[in-house]
Parts: sequence; structure tokens; C-alpha cells
Amino acid sequence: MTVNYNAKSYTINGEQVFINSAAIHYFRMPREEWREVLVKAKLAGMNCVDTYFAWNVHEPQEGEWNFEGDQDCGAFLDLCAELGLWVIARPGPFICAEWDFGGFPWWLNNKKGIEFRTFNKPYLDGVDLYFDAIVPIIRDRQIDNGGTVILVQVENEYGYLVDDDAAAEYMNYLRDGLIRRGIAVPLITCVGGAEGTIEGANFWSNADQHYENLHLKQPEMPKIVTEFWTGWFEHWGAQAATQKTANIYEKRTMEILRAGYSGISHYMFYGGTNFGSYGGRTVGASDIFMVTSYDYDAPLNEYGRVTKKYAVAKKLAYYTLAIKGLLLNSVEGTNAVTQVSEGFTVRYKEWGSQRIWFVESGKEERENTFLTLSSGRTIPVNVNPRAIMPVLERFEVVPDVFLTCNSYLLCNEELDGIHTLIVAADNGARSWIEIESEQSIQWTGQRPQLMELSSDDKKLTLDSFHFEEMQAISLIIGGKQFRLILVNGEMADASWRLEDQSGIRWALGYADMDIAEDGEIKAVLNGSESNIIHLGDWAVQAVEEEETSPYIHFEKPVLSLNASSVVSFLPTASYKSGDTPVDFSAMEKPFGHLLYTCELKQGPEEVRTLVIPKVQDSFRVYVNGEEQQMVRQLGASCIQLRLKPDQTNHLQLLVQNMGRLNFSPFLGEFKGIQGPVFLDGAAVDLREQWQCEGNYIELGQLCVIDSGTVMRRTFTLQDQDRAILVGAMSGKLKINGQLIEISGFQDWFMFHTLDISAYVQEGVNEIEMYYHKSPIDRLELITYHSKTELGGWHTYDLNLLDRVLVHNKGLIKGPVWHTLHFSRLILPEAVHAKLKLRLTGMSKGYVKLNGIDLGRYWNIGPQEDYKIPMAWLQEVNELEIFDEEGREPSAVKLIYDNQSNRRWIPIGPLD
Repeated sequence: MTVNYNAKSYTINGEQVFINSAAIHYFRMPREEWREVLVKAKLAGMNCVDTYFAWNVHEPQEGEWNFEGDQDCGAFLDLCAELGLWVIARPGPFICAEWDFGGFPWWLNNKKGIEFRTFNKPYLDGVDLYFDAIVPIIRDRQIDNGGTVILVQVENEYGYLVDDDAAAEYMNYLRDGLIRRGIAVPLITCVGGAEGTIEGANFWSNADQHYENLHLKQPEMPKIVTEFWTGWFEHWGAQAATQKTANIYEKRTMEILRAGYSGISHYMFYGGTNFGSYGGRTVGASDIFMVTSYDYDAPLNEYGRVTKKYAVAKKLAYYTLAIKGLLLNSVEGTNAVTQVSEGFTVRYKEWGSQRIWFVESGKEERENTFLTLSSGRTIPVNVNPRAIMPVLERFEVVPDVFLTCNSYLLCNEELDGIHTLIVAADNGARSWIEIESEQSIQWTGQRPQLMELSSDDKKLTLDSFHFEEMQAISLIIGGKQFRLILVNGEMADASWRLEDQSGIRWALGYADMDIAEDGEIKAVLNGSESNIIHLGDWAVQAVEEEETSPYIHFEKPVLSLNASSVVSFLPTASYKSGDTPVDFSAMEKPFGHLLYTCELKQGPEEVRTLVIPKVQDSFRVYVNGEEQQMVRQLGASCIQLRLKPDQTNHLQLLVQNMGRLNFSPFLGEFKGIQGPVFLDGAAVDLREQWQCEGNYIELGQLCVIDSGTVMRRTFTLQDQDRAILVGAMSGKLKINGQLIEISGFQDWFMFHTLDISAYVQEGVNEIEMYYHKSPIDRLELITYHSKTELGGWHTYDLNLLDRVLVHNKGLIKGPVWHTLHFSRLILPEAVHAKLKLRLTGMSKGYVKLNGIDLGRYWNIGPQEDYKIPMAWLQEVNELEIFDEEGREPSAVKLIYDNQSNRRWIPIGPLD
């Protein structure tokens, strides 16, 4: 087998490797963007790509497989191989990924008796057919078959649901299914394991604890971070998920190296976009629906542009490559007498006489500390606030040549016959560097200002400031040429390592790299040509800088396409009628909008309540053509209706599928509204008036009390025989003294919809619950009587209704389709444009470009701009916007991203 492993690391083709993997999903971008994103990952020092395979994009309809165009995952794997990138393949079948239904196709939910992610025949029959289609694509591209697939993952994060013993039958079935179909490379798992596989850990922090857990479980296996969460996903109506800054990202990476892991998969390195309305829904509350962007605050942003985190990832990937032997073979040091200044802590790892020290600051500002090495020598170390700085002690760069250094070593390899060391430190910082050898050390050229050479010429010590200009020091050690290059932080960001068929090359002084449509690498000049250093065989050609306006504005549209007026949604398309509404799967509709309508004969009252016991998406309520409210309280809802007395009222409910659960103990929820709807119910906020240790508490306001504290309160039922508890509740719940089992309950999943009708009684009822968490957004009791069912429902696919052409003069109320046209702009050749759509002034709906679903939008934040792939543009383009409130797109505009106006310098092909 070409891929081997031991407790320390993986060995590929006989070479011990530290795996730096970039999580990149082929299905979250057009095929035309794959090369750019992959090459940027490689330029950042990534030697591997981690990708999921999404079952639902490959079999969107049962039996109809799609492996072409943007869904040609085999071509994606081939491109990784072409670029010299290994691959960790994660075929699922469950992938989570904040992707609709965790990757399962919607139609799977219609299978009778199906239970997801269990040893369930209807489910596994579908999985087998999926494996029959997807596994050969991976199998034929394994490293032993000429490809670059080195690891294949079994399932995904199953340990969050059950322990390994309970999971064994299911996980072993999937494991054996992969092996039976020809997977021969090592199998891995993450968060939960299976016999014969290597388990990895998924996390952002607490690297030591996760390492210890893996070591106790599999002491003889290599330890890899299968998902190192570089950022986080965003959902509608929440804060922007930008809390994981570049500085913290660097510290967390150093914690991983300090703990002793032999690989990191940066999830995500490039997030991309949830095109096609494939954004999912996650746990925690009733309406945590993913935004269309999957930017993830990753090193490469949604448009493929580099960020501050990209610079961090690149620096640390170069560092792990430069010292990989020490990282992969060292053990935790315990014998050295460590001394470090107050306010700092230190740990070290050692391999023979070589050591790497990790100096951690507890300070609030950057400070120098002093570290006493094992030799007794005390050296200065400059550490940023709350950061970790690595220090090398007698690191063997080549046989019998040793480096001690308190800064980052970015390069440690031979270039043009000269062994090259590139050392980087922050702007304004100093490096303490010592080179020792059994042979004499000589320097050529100018002598550095602060340098000491021992009397026997075998130890060279430098105290060097890192200037804006890089410094190059030439040495001869034992007759061999060495080159020491010192760069500051900005120049480190502008330094690039390329490895291809022509060998290894470095370029220092380029602010950015990018990829032309033909795959040619391009770079952006940072300053004048005098600041550029090329190490290797480079051809450089300058071009003139060209400017282009960053804005393209829509003119106000003259015409809009309207599905129908809000007064009369015309029933001219396929629909279903019955006593109850039907969900999206029953309508055989994966995404989009459903319209539910019925007639309500009203007496003299003007207000009534409507109870929907089963609803899983936000929806709008219309009475007689007028919108009355938008409902975001899901699971079950109790709605107050304002009606016209003594006549028949027309009730309409407009529901958008906002995404299926991508992670939950309860996968497979219906979408939309399902089952009977009732009148004259009531809702009670149960967050109030809990009695706890003689006091009354309010769970919507209380910060925290002791976990497990028993709380009690009462509620009263009058003339109601049905009761639903919906919202955040703990797993220990009693109604009138009877313990209620909540199937699949997990402490981290606080939202439930629980029918407690069998436990309640007429009159006073008592509810008892153990405290788990607060404050909480919702804990509500909804009651009604089973005899008040409202029937006569019609369910329509809104997109199939006839659209009535109307002049839009701001008079349209309710849902409306807008169609806008724009021409593809001719851009200067030097401009590498990225285009976004800013939907200022719109409400909620979806967008299509030339018939391609760009995804949902909702102007409640945090997403404001929506990606328009340049690859999907035509000479004349049609943009379709469906807006639920009928708002005019007069303020909508197309904008180039802030890096589009750049001049690009070709510097040679990758291969």
C-alpha cells in the first residue's frame, strides 16, 4: 500500500508527511472556478484537499444521476491530481456540511419505513445504490491507481449521536461497503469510530483534550484534525460569524502543533456558496436556517479572494513543511528545566537533541520575554498578546548543521543548488538566530551589523531587525552554499512557494497570486520591480495598470412579472386538495414556495386563532388578499387572525422551504405544513412563573442557575383535548408526575415539538423540568380541541401558477416576480472581476440567473450581497427575483468586489 501510517504520522510513497489539507467542496462553486481555488490552496502550502460528496446533487431525482459539468466530481479529483494535491474523500452518505438534508436527496424521505443514519433496510438500500455510483469514481482515483486519493472517510460525526458500541452495526456496514467496492487506502472517521478505521477530531479549541481522547482510544494511530473550524457558518437573522479572528486562528493552529497532531484539515479553507437553495438548517432553535453564502469567514472568501487568515494559513503551512521531521517525530518534553519570564508559560517537544519550544503569552500587549534553553543559554522571544510563539533549538536543517531561532522558519530547502533558509518575524520585530556546525562557517558579501562568529568558526549568532527591505546573507558551511533571507510580516505574506514538474520555486515580493482562465499563475506586484526576488526559473512580464468602475447599476425596471395578484392566486397549475395541507415531499417539490389556501366561514367575531401543529418553515399569512403577519415560530404555531365577520374569508399561507435539517437527531423532517389545522386554540408562554427553591424565575430573562435544579409550574386546560409543548426543554420532563421520554434527546439540541396530549387533563396540570439552560427564546404551550379541524385545503406549487404581466408603479402588494436584463460587460484583460448582487430594498425570496437558482435571500441579515459567478454570465443575461412582499428592485445593483481592479503579472505556468 502506498499510504502507510504509525502512531506518529502518515507516510505517502515512502515519505513521512505532515498533512495540511484544504476543505473545499466542488459543489459549492462553478466548475470554472475549481482551478483558481485549488491553486490558491496549493500556493498557501496546502498539500491535500478534503472534500465531501453530496448525494443530493448527484441524484436530485430518484434514479436520475448527474456527474457532468459542475457535478463532475471525478474531474475535480483529476484536477487535484494534476496540481499535485492529495485528496481526503468524504462520501458520507451523510455529510452535514450545513447542506440541505445533510446531503441526502429529498425524495429519500418518501420511502416507507425509512430511518436515517441507522441500520434500516429502506435507508441502506438507498445507500447501496449511492455507493454503487460514487465509490467507483473515488476507487479509480486512489493513489495506488494513479490518482491522489489517500484517505476515505466512513460516515461523518456519528459519535455526536451514539457511542461506538451502539453505532457498530451501522458503521461497519458502511465500512464494509466501501471496502467491498474497492477502497484500499486507509479508512478514517471523525467524532466516533469504527473497527479498522483511524479516528480524527473536529474542533476549534481544546486541542490537548481532543488529542488525549484520541490517544486513549487509538494509541497506535496517527492523530489528525479532520475538521479545524477556521470560521463558522451564518444563519438568517443572526450576527455575522466573524468572531474567529486571524490572530486567534494562528494561536489555535499553534495549539494543534504543540499537542502533537500530524495533520490539519482546515474546514473551511474555501467555503463557497449554497447555490440551488441547498443551504440547510441546523439545531439550536426552530428557525436556524443557513444563509446562501457559505463564506465561513475562511482563508479564501466566497469570491476566492485571499484574507488575513489566508496569510496565517500560508505562514504556518510553510513552517510545518520546513520543520516537518521535528514535528512528526518529537515527543512531549518533560525533563528540561524550563525558565520563562513571569506572565508567560512554555512547553516543548523533543526529538533527540532537537527541540521546539512553545512560548505562550498571558499578556495584553506584545512583549519580549526570555527563555532559558536546555543548553543553559537564555534568549529573547517576542510574543504577541495571548499568542504562542515557537522557538527552534538545534533544529537540524541538513546533516550536522543546526539552527536555533525564535522566529518562523518559512523555507528550509535547496533552491538553485543553494540551501535556503527564509526567516520571518512581525513588522518591527527582531530575530535571534544561531547556526552551529561541525564544519567551519563563512559568510560572503557584506557582514551583518550585529553578528558574532565563535573563535572556532563553528557557531554564528545573529541579532537581526526585520526591515521593510528583505535581507539576504550568504554563507558557506563545510564548502556548501547557504542563503539566509530575513523578511518582515508584510513580505512574508508576499512570499510564495511553488512546487511543480519543473521543481521548487519561490517568489518574494508579490502581494497576491491568482489564476487566469487558461490556468496560468498570475501575481500582483507589490511596489517596484526592485523589491522582487525570484528563486528558481521565472519569466516576468509587466502590463499596464487599467482602471474600471466598481459599480454596475440596474436601471429601474419598467415591467414586472407577477404570479397573480395577492387577492386571487389563480389555481391554474397542478395542485392537491384535501382536508389537510400537504408538505413539499408529497408535492414532489424539493425547494421553492408552496401556497396553501382554504375558505373560512366566519360568524360575528372579528378575531379567531389558527393552530398549525406541524410546520417547519417560516410563512406568511394572508386574509382576503392582505398580509397579516409573517410567522417565524416553527414546530407548531398559534396565530391570531383578523377576519371579516358574517362572511366567508379567504385564507392563504405562503411557505418557502428554508432548508432541511443538515444535522440533528431528527433528520427527515417534512417541509412546509403537514397534517390537520385547527381553529380556536390558545398559546401560553411557559417561560414565566417557574417555582424554584421557593423563588419564581423567568427562563427568558434568567442568566444561569445550577444545572439540574428542579423547576415546577402549573397550567390550566379548559375545553381543550390536545396540547403541544414547543421550544427549549430539558431531557428530564414530567407532566402530572409522568416522565416523558423525548426520543433522541441531546443536551445540545434544545428545540423540540412534543405532543403531550396523552399526559394532560382538564383543569390544572403540573409540569416539572430540570433546569438546563437559559435564557431561552421560546417555551410555549399550544392547546386546541380535536373537533375544531379546518378542512378544504388546496396546496399549490407557486412557481407553476400563471403569471400576470402588470405595470409596476409601486401598487403591487404581495408576491411578485421581477425580471431584469443586463448585458455582459467587456472588461479590461488585466481585470480579474468578481461580481455580486446587492439586493437593497428587497424582502425575502429567491434569485435566478439565466434559469440557474442562485439561492434564497432574506433582508434580515447578516447576508447583504449574493455571488454572481462570472462563468454563468451570457452576452445578455436574465435575472429573476421573486419577492414575497412585492418590493421594487429600484435599489438593486450589481457590484464588483473590492479586489476586482487589479493589475496582474504573468509569471509562468504551474506545470
